[in-house]
Amino acid sequence: MDGFFGPGAQVPLQGSDGQTVATHALASAAYRDDRVEKILEANNEWHESTVKKGKFSLFEPNLGEAFSRAVQVRMLGGARKPLIQSFGTEPQPVVEHCLAATNIRKQRDKLLTLITVVFGVAFLPGMLLWMAVFQLRRTLAGSTDKKRSGALGAALFAAVGILALLFLFRLPFGGFMAIYLRVMIVAPVIGWFLAKRVCESTAKDLRARWDSLLSGGGGVGPKIPEAVPQDPNETAAEELRQSLEKLTAEQRSNVVFYAGPKGILGMGTRWGSWHLAEELVPQEGREIHAFRTWDVIRPIHDQLKLLERGTLKTGFPAPSVKHWIVTPVGEGAKEVARPEGEDIVAYQVKPHEIQRVCNENQFGKGNRHYLGVQFVLWDGQLVLTMMVTVTALLHTLRIEVTGHALGPVHSLFTTKPEPKKKEVSKTVRFWETKEIMLPLIDNDEVVRLAVRAPLTWFPPVLDFLGGNLVLPEPFGLRHAWAAQPWRHRFMADDAIRAATPVLRAVHAATIKMLDEHGVDTERFTNRSMVLSGFVQDPMPKKADVYDA
Repeated sequence: MDGFFGPGAQVPLQGSDGQTVATHALASAAYRDDRVEKILEANNEWHESTVKKGKFSLFEPNLGEAFSRAVQVRMLGGARKPLIQSFGTEPQPVVEHCLAATNIRKQRDKLLTLITVVFGVAFLPGMLLWMAVFQLRRTLAGSTDKKRSGALGAALFAAVGILALLFLFRLPFGGFMAIYLRVMIVAPVIGWFLAKRVCESTAKDLRARWDSLLSGGGGVGPKIPEAVPQDPNETAAEELRQSLEKLTAEQRSNVVFYAGPKGILGMGTRWGSWHLAEELVPQEGREIHAFRTWDVIRPIHDQLKLLERGTLKTGFPAPSVKHWIVTPVGEGAKEVARPEGEDIVAYQVKPHEIQRVCNENQFGKGNRHYLGVQFVLWDGQLVLTMMVTVTALLHTLRIEVTGHALGPVHSLFTTKPEPKKKEVSKTVRFWETKEIMLPLIDNDEVVRLAVRAPLTWFPPVLDFLGGNLVLPEPFGLRHAWAAQPWRHRFMADDAIRAATPVLRAVHAATIKMLDEHGVDTERFTNRSMVLSGFVQDPMPKKADVYDA
């Protein structure tokens, strides 16, 4: 039995081929040390994150702490809501990095807790005094007038320091109490010095991982030993392992959600739409052989699989061609509900049910069937999806091709760590300046980490005292922080260029199938030629916004 269990493993970092840049960019957020409000810069037209303020700014988390906590709870929680697929990324490595970053911080917090107990709790009045000073200083620093509040904070800190020194040397009484009172003032300062060394070492480690992920070298694999059960009785490790497997299974789901003007969640807005709708007329002297919409979809599927085989040597990259079940949700929906039942296995709708939806759910209520061809380009930074749906109403056959585009991860996630430095005048040649390197951790940050450390094992308490990051709903890692591709010239070109060959492949397969079934294809051919001209329009539209 022991052969099935082992020590904590180092999880491989690489996601699927061609998706590493976007995955690494999102994973790097787990190691960042910016202020948590910085993530609000990455809000987009699809979703907006919010930061919930706590009771005391001294306990507030930084960006990496808040991001790791929010992502873990949202994506691994036992009672979590359904997730939106993260096309162009692999969410499991991102979650694993959040777990790894949390473990690194917990190791640091163990040492900080020990230091806090020895040099703080044992001399509690002194620790509370210094905490009050730092909290008041942070409150003043967060006011509107930054310059004035900063000066007031520095003056307050200096005044308390002078009073502490006078208190040390001018006590009105002696004995044990005098010694304790003197040590009570000094001990927290000694603890602060030791805590700063611990915090500085951890900050360098976190920043090294942050930089490694964005440098293109693959980064250091996240170590999450708690995800590997070492014996059959480790239920927590087994539950975590199953949660990670569930996350991957949901990522592979073939059910997506259409949220009106927001487009298909996870795929981006619909920027183009082309319709081929003509009456089914039999060829002269023949009868139309009966067919269903699934009979039209199958040759289209086969033709789209051949897109990468072009006459020219420079052809398409290998596309992903997949049948999708699309469920409508409201534009402002805060959650989605994945279908359940005997026709669903591991979040996948069975093939026979896909075929039934394709043939029967074309008008009125119910889910719809779409055939999608998806290109993941720019190492996952650009996701192009062309969706094909076929409907047959009375004597009219309608083939609709729509284009969806999901742009790059917001530039906030692709910025590398910058060393902390400042410019000062030279000692002799004072008219010249030089840059000096500053510690990664300043005095306020040491105090913040030290007071948070004992509460690390009680996350809800920390959320109450310091606040937390509230993720946008319905949540998906990729589309929550994606930018529009139209501001990037080459990405916009790729999106527009992909539409023409896909549209022509769909029309060619449709016309060939109709011809084999005795349908007069002259009208379809003429209409296809007209659409081939329309698709060359270089301007993307907001196809889901109807001007009615």
